[in-house]
Parts: sequence; C-alpha cells; structure tokens
Amino acid sequence: MQNNEPKIKSEAKQKNRPKNLNLTTIRLPINALVSILHRATGCILFLILPAILLLLQLSLSSAQHFEMVVSILHSPFTKLMLLGLAWAFFHHFFAGIRHLAMDVHWMTTLMKARYTSKVTLVLGALATFIVALKLWF
Repeated sequence: MQNNEPKIKSEAKQKNRPKNLNLTTIRLPINALVSILHRATGCILFLILPAILLLLQLSLSSAQHFEMVVSILHSPFTKLMLLGLAWAFFHHFFAGIRHLAMDVHWMTTLMKARYTSKVTLVLGALATFIVALKLWF
C-alpha cells in the first residue's frame, strides 16, 4: 500500500493540463464582464476628472473663455466623447448599486447575479441613449 502512494503522487504531477494562452478565445461570464467594466469605467472617470475641472475653471474665468469652452463642447467629436463619458458614468453608477446589493447578500444565487448584470448593462445603455438624444437634438 505504501508503495502505491508515491506512484500516484508522481503520476498526478506528470499530468499535463491544457493551457489556454490565447486570451481572445476566453469567454467571460456576464458577471465578470460587468465587474471588469465597473473597474475600468471607474478608472476612466477618475483619469478624466482633471480635464473636466480644467474646463470648469476656464469657463468661470472670463466671458471669452466661457465662449471658447461652449464652442469646444458643441463640436461633434466632443459630443461623442461626452457620450462615452456618460456611458462610463451610468455603467459605473448602476454597477456600483449592483455591487452594494451583493455586499448586503441580496443576490445569493447565480441566476440573480446574471439577471442583475443584464439589467446593469441595459440601464446603462438606456440612460446613455437618453443623454444622446439630449446632446444631438
């Protein structure tokens, strides 16, 4: 009996497990995708904050600077960037509420977690769509 134990351990060590080094073929569950996007949007919002504060300071400094900031904000490229920031904000907001609900053990099953992930994505897209309508029309 004792002779079999080392043999089993050495066989287990010799097994070659499959390795997937191609990151593009990995499919993340929706829960992981929403969580990763929550972190990424938080970083984006944090990093863009100095530029937003600079524009605010510039717009409050004089009437000429205010007109310059308004003209910058009316360009189509800036509107598109603001739309992306709006999506980042809304996704981060709704995913944050979802994470708070998870912290108080509201989502105890995988089915509820998947459902709220989908709701988070839909609410973020819907709120961004409403902002897009306001920006472009």
